[in-house]
Amino acid sequence: LFFLLSVLQLLAAAAATYKRWIPNTNFETASNWDKGRAPCARDMVRFEKNKVVSVFVRSPHTLMDMYLPLNGEFLLASGAGFAAFDGSWDPGCDSGATVRFADAEHHVWFDPTLWQAVSPGGELGPSGRIFSVDEERVPCRYDDVIFQPQTSFRVNVDSSQRVINLRSISLMGQEFNSPEAWAGYLRGPSAPLQFHGNGTLQVTGTGCPNKSGCACGNSPDGHRICTALLRASGRQCPAPACQSPLQPLGHCCRVCGATINLDFTPDFDLQKYQDRLVQSLLSQPKYTGVQMAISKVHKAQTFLGVIPRSSTPLIQVVLIDDGAGAQAGTTAEQLAADIMEDIAQHGEALGISSGKMETATGSTFSGQVGSHTSSRITVGMVLGLLFGLLLLGGILFLYRKGKLRLPVLHIPRPWDGRAEEQTSPEVASVKGFDNPMFDVECPSTGAGEEPPQEMPPKDHHVFYLNPLYDASETET
Repeated sequence: LFFLLSVLQLLAAAAATYKRWIPNTNFETASNWDKGRAPCARDMVRFEKNKVVSVFVRSPHTLMDMYLPLNGEFLLASGAGFAAFDGSWDPGCDSGATVRFADAEHHVWFDPTLWQAVSPGGELGPSGRIFSVDEERVPCRYDDVIFQPQTSFRVNVDSSQRVINLRSISLMGQEFNSPEAWAGYLRGPSAPLQFHGNGTLQVTGTGCPNKSGCACGNSPDGHRICTALLRASGRQCPAPACQSPLQPLGHCCRVCGATINLDFTPDFDLQKYQDRLVQSLLSQPKYTGVQMAISKVHKAQTFLGVIPRSSTPLIQVVLIDDGAGAQAGTTAEQLAADIMEDIAQHGEALGISSGKMETATGSTFSGQVGSHTSSRITVGMVLGLLFGLLLLGGILFLYRKGKLRLPVLHIPRPWDGRAEEQTSPEVASVKGFDNPMFDVECPSTGAGEEPPQEMPPKDHHVFYLNPLYDASETET
């Protein structure tokens, strides 16, 4: 049992995604100072008094002077600290200067350039063949987040979501993988100095429960991700080499290459399918320059292409290559065609019910579209159509033979308080009246007409209009 549990834990760790925060606010980091270097003995150090900081200090420092912030903390490693300059010569600090600590407020959680995908041990993940769309470069709801040990940081967690869910968070060498443990850390003194903004980080301790994968969950903050990414790259997307580039879901900029959208069944396993594509197709020498991203996404559905209706989950495969000019996207297009051929042959066994391919290359004006539906789905649709036609034909045959009568719809005529038609001159006209039992006029003569020479019989009809009586009965 213990062996089985350990194997399951290893499998869960292998399926988990770890993302590491890159910036830090350490005292010794040169990029944290406006002079591009750490302070030396003759320098005067200034922290802005109204800026909140959390600063980790690794080693001892001698300084001429230092102005501290009103709100902040210094985390001192063993042996680290500060001492006043005693006037001795420092070969690396000939002339003193005022060195200011850089503003750390601009480091935002939803900036893809500030995160790295790493292994569970903290090493950088394999690069080159597998990449992530921009929304998935930021920690997703089932990811593990790592802040490097012996580093300080400050990050803005402004979000369109009230809560940012994560599987676990590791910081200062301690891992928090339960809601209770993380809630205890948030109540401590360091958390408000490290995290600021309107969002709240929440540790769930649970990974993705579906073998078909889980959507990242960063779509509500997609605009924040793209704004931060474009700000870092010059505020605009690079011009693609193809004339009709593709827009993958969750990606900020259009690309040349191919996208494949897969509809899947409960038998589909995302990790196994990714391994299959890497081992059997992507690893081939002819596809050396191709990169692939594969994940579950939610595609918005609309009514008549305008009215939002709902969203449906699908597996998105994005393929890009290093081709330039007319060759841009051509190798990715060839790999996409091979993937579609593999789906046609083995899709049903892999849990893929249908696939749709779109391509954009430098040699074509518009994207080519291809699709494949598994034979099981196609047979079901054909049988359903034939059954519907047979049912309709049977109804029509019975109707023509007189063995089936269609229902007749009777529409009652409204009563306006007057008898519109009379079957004989002896029938009195019925007017609107307060008491329908007795207010009956008989005989009836038209306005301005002479009464008849011979009076009709005194017998007359009384119409009972009270609903408590049967209106069809007459009394003479």
